[in-house]
This record gives sequence, structure tokens and C-alpha cells, in this order.
Amino acid sequence: MPFDGRPARAPAPRRGRCLAALAATIAALSSPFAAVAGHGAAANPSVCTDPEAPAALRCALAPTPAFDGQGRLWVVWALGGHVYVSRSNDRGETFAAPVPVNRVPEHVAADGENRAKIGFGAGRIYVSWTRRLAKRYSGDVRFAYSADGGASFSEPITVNDNREITSHRFEAMGVAGERVYLAWLDKRDRTRTERGGGSYAGAALYYKVSENGGASFHPDAKIADHTCECCRVAMAMDGRGLPVIFWRHVFEPNVRDHAQVTFRGPRRPGTRVRVSHDDWRVDACPHHGPAISIADGIQHLVWFNNAPERHGLFYARSTDGGNSFSATASFGEYARGAAHPDVLGMGRRAYRLWKELDGQRSVLRVQISADAGTAWGPARTLARAEGESDHPLLVGNGAGVFAAWHRRGQPYRLLPIEAGDVLDEGN
Repeated sequence: MPFDGRPARAPAPRRGRCLAALAATIAALSSPFAAVAGHGAAANPSVCTDPEAPAALRCALAPTPAFDGQGRLWVVWALGGHVYVSRSNDRGETFAAPVPVNRVPEHVAADGENRAKIGFGAGRIYVSWTRRLAKRYSGDVRFAYSADGGASFSEPITVNDNREITSHRFEAMGVAGERVYLAWLDKRDRTRTERGGGSYAGAALYYKVSENGGASFHPDAKIADHTCECCRVAMAMDGRGLPVIFWRHVFEPNVRDHAQVTFRGPRRPGTRVRVSHDDWRVDACPHHGPAISIADGIQHLVWFNNAPERHGLFYARSTDGGNSFSATASFGEYARGAAHPDVLGMGRRAYRLWKELDGQRSVLRVQISADAGTAWGPARTLARAEGESDHPLLVGNGAGVFAAWHRRGQPYRLLPIEAGDVLDEGN
């Protein structure tokens, strides 16, 4: 949709629903359809409408990339009730035939905020996703692993111990060897409180850990009450192999800012720390979660807020293991609908990636820091696209750093960030 250049104004929203004004502003930036938008060619999702056609990565919903320890690219994605993985040995130029993770079809959540995840450790490949249930806004966290290099996967399990038909969704996954962490937004406490006639703001953040490569998990454990109920959870593993979890929280009286927890031991979450003080007071969920990356002991964090005074995209960093954070710095152009940021640290270099609108087109923008986020170079245009596109994602290995920006119906590929593949501003 065209963007008129004016900042979005949030109406009086309904509880638990996406903000109408925010959705109108960034509709062209958010979609369950996804694929590379490198040179402005229009996507062709009509090629993906044949239910009898073999599963194809170009038709993927919400594909998520990751490099394994051998430098191979893996993509996990959803289509037709299945979660698939595909592997590439040449950084996305070609892919092996997709392998289904779940043999029995199910209702797989597949959009920018709620997408399948993939991780690697102890010779195994781990996959997580959310299964939608019959009741609106309900779901379960699902998990499977491969012990044979992705040729086959274990029978999927439901991770959350609580089996009420309520929300266990928006999971994040982190892996360190045989330890597999899953964290998600959970409404079991809200359901119980409301059943007793009380009120409960938002959802809760729960986690679970396996210490034997996914063969079994410890019981569910709660990290925090009163999280925003439908913004994705972000997780990164620190140098000790412990998770750092970052999410949008509901602070009193109803402020949707961001919080973080750094684990102090394998099963010992630290104290919740407030990261942002943007003061977005709204009784609704923006469907706009944050991102985190850790490199050289530095936590890099990015997020979106739409408060009257402080709105747009923001960045902060922590150099002391999440005990304190730098002053927040804004980036991107709010008037152009800057949205859905991602961040990646690679040694002393750091990368910020996000989307903006340019009339009818979406624009992929990137910034690079050479000093671990202390200072940032100018924003550059990496790609433009007509029509709908997925949230952009950053991925890197020893060969470089890449942007993944999928548009359904287009071939899936990575865009190299530091190889000169940047469009001139006049294009």
C-alpha cells in the first residue's frame, strides 16, 4: 500500500489486537508471504497455488536461514501443513531437495512474527515451530531433531507441559551443544486468573531446556509475568553457552517497553532488566517483536516502538553481560515506515537491517558498525521490491554476512551485504 509520509497514529485499540493505525502504516512491510526482492521484480505467488505441486522453497512461508558449523546454509520453512528444511552448500545458489520435519500435516504458524526456527549442536539439527489450535490466538510449541544430518527427523513433540487450549506461541530457540533452550509467550496464567474473575495483563514468558540433545526436557519454568502477548521473543546464546532472552514487556500502568533476562546458570534465569524507556502506553499488541545478537561479549539489541515522543527503530548495547545498557539510539526513517529490524554481531562488526516504504515499494536498508556498535556508518539501500515481502533477516558465517528477504514466488537467495551489492540511491 502507498505510504503518505505522515507518522502513524494509534487509535484507541482493542485489547489483544494489533493496532489498526500501525497495521495500516506497515501493511506493505509485513506479510506471511516471503521471498527475495533484490531488483524490483514482482513476486509471482500464483505459481504456488497448485496443492499437488511438490514442495518448493520459492513458495515457502516465512523461511528462516542459519549456517551450521561447517558453513552450510540451512533454511527452515512452512508450506501445506508441513515444516521443511533445505540445505545449500553454495550459500543459497542451489538447494538440496526439501525434507519434511513433520510427517503428519498440522496447522503451522508461518508469518514474520511466528516462524519456524533451526539450530545446530552436538551433531544434531533442531527445529521448533508453533502449531495453531482450533481456538483463535491459541497454539502449542513443537519440536523435532535430526540425528542423521537432516535426512530424517524425530517424531515431533509438544514442548509446553500445559495442554490447555490457550496461547503457547511465538517461541524462540537457542542451542549450545546438547543443551537446547526454548522460550515462548504463554497465557496459562491469564486463563486461570480470568477464570477466577480476575484480570491479567498480557501473557507470561516461559522456558524449557533439554540437556541431552532434545531427547527429553526439564519441566516448564516461568521467567516473567505480563509480557506483550503477540510480539516475537528473541534469544541469543552468550559466550558461556547460556541464553539471553529479549522481549516486549507490559510495564505498569500499561507501557509496552522492552525487557531482557540473562541466564546466570543453565537453569537459572537472572533478574529481569528493563532495556527501553520509550513509554508506549497502549492496550494492544503491535505484532512487532525485537531482535538480539551477541558477539565478543557484547549484546546488540534492536526494536520498534510507536510512542508519541519516542517512536521508530532503536538500538542499544550491553558490554557487561546485560547488567546495564547504553543510551538508546534511533535509526531508520520513521516517516517512511521503518519497521521490523534485525541485528547481527560478527566479531567487532555489527549490522542493522530493516525495511522502509518508498511509495509502492518496500526498501531494504542496512547499516554497518566497525567498532561493535559504538558508531555506525550511513544507511544504505540493499534492495527494493514491489508487493508483499517477508521480514528481513541477517545471517552470517566465516564467508560473510548476508540479508535474507523473501518474496513468495521468487527464488530464495541471500543478498551479500559487504560485496558491493548495494543499489545506488538514485535507482
